Amino acid sequence: MRILTTALSVLIGSYLAQAQMARVQVVHNSADAAAAMVDVYLDNALLLDDFEFRTASPFIDAPVGVSFTVGIAPSTSSSASEAIFTQDFTLADGATYVIVADGIVSPTGYSPAVPFSLEVFDMGREAAAGGSMMTDVLVHHGSTDAPTVDIYESALANATIVDNAPYGAFAGYLEFGTADYTLQVRDQYNSTIVAAYSAPLATLNLGGTALVALASGFLDPSVNSDGAAFGLYVALPSGGPLVALPAADIPTARVQVIHNSADLAAAQVDVWLNNTPLLDNFTFRNASPFVDAQAGVPFDVSIALPTSTDTIGALARFTYNLEAGETYILIANGIVSASGYSPATPFDLYVQSGARETSNVASNVDVLVFHGSTDAPVVDVVETSVPAGTIVNDLSHGEFAGYLELAEADYTLLIETMGTPVVSCNAPLASLGLAGNAITVLASGFLDPMVNSQGASFGLWVALPTGGALVELPLPTGVKENEIVRSLTAYPNPAIDEVVLDMDLLTKGLSTLYIQDALGRQLQVKDLGTLSSGQQRVNVDLSTLSAGAYWLRLENGSGQVIVPVQKQ
Repeated sequence: MRILTTALSVLIGSYLAQAQMARVQVVHNSADAAAAMVDVYLDNALLLDDFEFRTASPFIDAPVGVSFTVGIAPSTSSSASEAIFTQDFTLADGATYVIVADGIVSPTGYSPAVPFSLEVFDMGREAAAGGSMMTDVLVHHGSTDAPTVDIYESALANATIVDNAPYGAFAGYLEFGTADYTLQVRDQYNSTIVAAYSAPLATLNLGGTALVALASGFLDPSVNSDGAAFGLYVALPSGGPLVALPAADIPTARVQVIHNSADLAAAQVDVWLNNTPLLDNFTFRNASPFVDAQAGVPFDVSIALPTSTDTIGALARFTYNLEAGETYILIANGIVSASGYSPATPFDLYVQSGARETSNVASNVDVLVFHGSTDAPVVDVVETSVPAGTIVNDLSHGEFAGYLELAEADYTLLIETMGTPVVSCNAPLASLGLAGNAITVLASGFLDPMVNSQGASFGLWVALPTGGALVELPLPTGVKENEIVRSLTAYPNPAIDEVVLDMDLLTKGLSTLYIQDALGRQLQVKDLGTLSSGQQRVNVDLSTLSAGAYWLRLENGSGQVIVPVQKQ
């Protein structure tokens, strides 16, 4: 810009008959590397020499009423004839113009390759219209690969201040009281925060000033010749390098999703957050880890078939507005099929805010209880080993019971309905080493699979904060002994390399032995063939297992029995 004064003198001399003038500011916002530095000509006179990307000229006088040509040429140019782009203008008397150079000049290397252009705003300002306590901001969308956007102010106004601005558009002047603001660039549906920036107008003493704020650079530099990254930049009326607005934090919440829908049609699904896949081929009785999700915007959770490539044909879609800093558990539950289930409780997402990833007390385990069995009635949960008595009272399907803050120990939980036992399960919180964790215990599956498409049987299952397969709470020894054995012992216990199961079977039948770790994960399966009724002895090899707690589960056609074993 060192020859700006000389160029203006030439221009003014060329238009001596023109007593009237307009005011013009030029902003270089083309992120194409081939245009990183250019020369700008007015007709045949060099106006801006070696004009750099993200630089603005000051406002200058320009002639009105006659047509002149603005030419953009390589920085090595010696005349206007070398221009790679030209555009003709006729300026109006007394008008103030902001001209922004945008777009791509290269034939390859950019996606999309939006053509280079000069975008003109003819109602520019050099000072705030409202005086020294105001700052006027002209917003321009100049990022070639960014979609149509909204701009939301989240610090003071909590409102959309620019709505549906496409590439190349000027949004007009926003007249702000001079203060420090936070600007969120959102998609046109106001559902995703693309980026957030601080706009410290008061801190920078910009009262009384009129600015140009530009969306600049590439959202995806990797497909744009590794060019400049996206940002919001400000051109001052005095010109010079554009000022980068500092990035601000995007508000987030923490979310865990748990798949507890026992409908076979939903046995495996995809879970989408807005239009982004979160969980691919997400299976029944699985949980995601806790993940960050944007807060303060409408937040869509879509459940789709595992063949999905988008959310258009989703099985279900739910919209939430998450609170910044909050933690949520979302449980998918219920029936999507039109027939085959009784009752056919509609599929839904059940949401618990105030969720926890860790216990409030390091030595405790915080337990959130959820009733997710569609054909189970209102239940109570009774702790029978301490005994602590009734710990959850009158819990209906779809309800959370809130957190139980339990000392780390091994418990036995009895599920009752109207005083009648339904099932009893061990909750080995100490054996599982869960001190300091917060877990979710779900009533899952069907009390009567016969009228529910032979779906999964009822049980209590645990979702860990780290996600993964839900952990089944094992049935305590003796709960179903009257169905499969008269007695069962495991010795020696603790064992070193081998344990012997000594049992008195009630019925003859094909039998299978499962070895599970303390988290309920299946490690080994041993086919025992057909065992006769009466006294039986089975040797179980533990030599390949690490030291720790395990569950041995024996099944035949009459039922199952589980015994804990400690490996030294």
